[in-house]
Amino acid sequence: MQYRRISKNSNEASILGYGCMRFPTKNGKIDMERTEKQIMSAIERGVNYFDTAYLYMGSEAALGSILHKNGVREKVMIATKIPPYLVKSRKDMEKIFETQLQRLKTDYIDFYLAHALQDIKGWEKAKEVGLMGFLEEMKKKGVIRNIGFSYHGDKNDFKVIIDDYNWDFCQIQYNYIDESNQAGIEGLQYANSKGIGVVVMEPLRGGSLVGKMPEEIKGLWDKADVKRSYADWALRWLWSQPEVGVVLSGLNDESHIDENIKVASEIKPNSLTEAELKIFKEVKETYLRIMKVGCTGCAYCLPCPAGVNIPFCFSYYNSKHLFNNKHLVFQYLMFGGGATGGRNSLASKCIECGKCEKACPQHIEIRKKLKDVKKEMEPWWSGPLLNVIKGILKVKGLFSRGKKEVKDKTI
Repeated sequence: MQYRRISKNSNEASILGYGCMRFPTKNGKIDMERTEKQIMSAIERGVNYFDTAYLYMGSEAALGSILHKNGVREKVMIATKIPPYLVKSRKDMEKIFETQLQRLKTDYIDFYLAHALQDIKGWEKAKEVGLMGFLEEMKKKGVIRNIGFSYHGDKNDFKVIIDDYNWDFCQIQYNYIDESNQAGIEGLQYANSKGIGVVVMEPLRGGSLVGKMPEEIKGLWDKADVKRSYADWALRWLWSQPEVGVVLSGLNDESHIDENIKVASEIKPNSLTEAELKIFKEVKETYLRIMKVGCTGCAYCLPCPAGVNIPFCFSYYNSKHLFNNKHLVFQYLMFGGGATGGRNSLASKCIECGKCEKACPQHIEIRKKLKDVKKEMEPWWSGPLLNVIKGILKVKGLFSRGKKEVKDKTI
């Protein structure tokens, strides 16, 4: 494992950070046994930076329990976050912070972030309610070691926020597709020039840069002299840049942990060749040309008051174009339309309240895009088709129950 400085306090963290947003689950709950094995395996191989948040359901408590049980709290650095939009008073801050310490079974936080700042307005509100004064007080007491923020806005506001406070570190969305989006490479280099450590989130853009690949993009990667996995390529692009401190990866699969640690152990700064950088440029241009919605699947837009599963809708819409697969329309209708027993969560359920757009870190015009999804993925015959299928399944259900009742009576 390799390590880089990620704060003004000279803290060195493993360049691979453990993203704790989505631990493996079992029966709808965090699979603690498997999660513990994964976390301990990563720690044993040098991973020492663990990122969670107050709003990541069950994450802080799971992480705290595992670290405490195995006596490894002092071997790692914990990063967690406070959501400024839930804070209205000093009492709110104290309550949230105390809850986090209890969940994490610790008496201090190594890296503490104002969660998901998006613009100057949000930053000003955080200052108005006294959030930064509270964090500074906690830092003086030693219960917070480093103060930072995670960011999802444009590069201009990012620079203003960077200059407006004595930050120790920051966290931005960054990958080879988002090189010029949000804070982007310009923000990365600006923060670094100020001595502020940078943690990178969404290195695989919600998984859209790995897995099954459109033939057009697959052909571009196949041109490379060295054959690598898509995740390997994406991580190398990031770690090749010396300004990048930690890259957060959602490590909830054993094979992914193995692969990520391998890359993190061998990559060197500025190690990509000109030929490889050219392929990245071509892949990026192709992605942006065929991708319809820049959704990463973070799910901050949920729950939707009308029941629309927004990431689901955008995922199928993008996939239809990325893979030129018309059959995905049928799957979208079956899985999202309630035909398989779930609730109808299709784009057509949107009531245009706009709540989702206020929460979206990508600033996607969700209401407008959902109309596009509806137009293309829900043809005129989709409603009647779903009604017929639901009717058939209902009759089958009644028939099955009737057969069971007859069988029970004969026993």
